[in-house]
Amino acid sequence: MKRLTLTLPTGRLKDDVVELLSRVLSRPLALPSRQLVVDDPSLPWRIILSHPKDVATYVEHGAADLGLVGKDILLERENEVYELLDLRIGKCVMVLAGPEHLTREILFRREHLCIATKYPHVTRRYLQEKGLNADIVALYGSIELAPAIGIADAIVDLVSTGKTLRENRLHVLEEITPISTRLVANRVSMKTRTLEIENFVKTLEEVISGENRPETSE
Repeated sequence: MKRLTLTLPTGRLKDDVVELLSRVLSRPLALPSRQLVVDDPSLPWRIILSHPKDVATYVEHGAADLGLVGKDILLERENEVYELLDLRIGKCVMVLAGPEHLTREILFRREHLCIATKYPHVTRRYLQEKGLNADIVALYGSIELAPAIGIADAIVDLVSTGKTLRENRLHVLEEITPISTRLVANRVSMKTRTLEIENFVKTLEEVISGENRPETSE
């Protein structure tokens, strides 16, 4: 039987994802450092490693049956995939943040508002829900720099500990939404490989809840 194909993110999430799947296997999952397609017959899945922003796109277009992707990317890209499960890894919060002297009330009263972010679509929807219009500056490097150099009044970005904000004299003005890694499925695969996917989801749920942790020797 053809194995399910999983797309996994490279970068900062990779270690957490590999650890989670190792718990599913009850043994370490070893992935070659430079190999992007892992077709190891000893594994229950074929694995594709991709840039985090490409995971949901690969799943949407049928290159993979399932993918593990950040909720931030799903919100921004709005890929046509099924979101099946919150994997409870890669947790952080998407926030509106600004200089230490700035309050949310003062910011929202400004006639001309400018926000820098890696998430222009999410940011625009967030502001529209509040009845606000703003210029959105799309940046992909150090977003925290934008207020300091005068190209934005505030930023929308992901925050875990808040250390980077504090180091750049910024603070959270408002939390927008919690973010974590999600399991997504291709729409056709959900119809043609329903049982396999449901079994995989069930196993993940058991692992996440701690019911399937490998025993450790004392």
